[in-house]
Amino acid sequence: MALYIVKFFKEILGENGRQSEVCQSFVEVEADNSGEACEKAKKRFCESERLDHWSLHADRLHVSECERPAATPHP
Repeated sequence: MALYIVKFFKEILGENGRQSEVCQSFVEVEADNSGEACEKAKKRFCESERLDHWSLHADRLHVSECERPAATPHP
């Protein structure tokens, strides 16, 4: 299994009248692929925010695979 970070983004209108994108939250998940990671993260996001659907607090998400740190040898 690989480690993924899934970030949830929301577009907001700033005080200057310009739209910008803000990261609402991120979730780290272990999954076999990015699709599975996405689904697991959506579920956790909904649970943590007490939502019925992730899109109530985010407009889009971004999935990226993380490299795991190399195991350090024991002396």
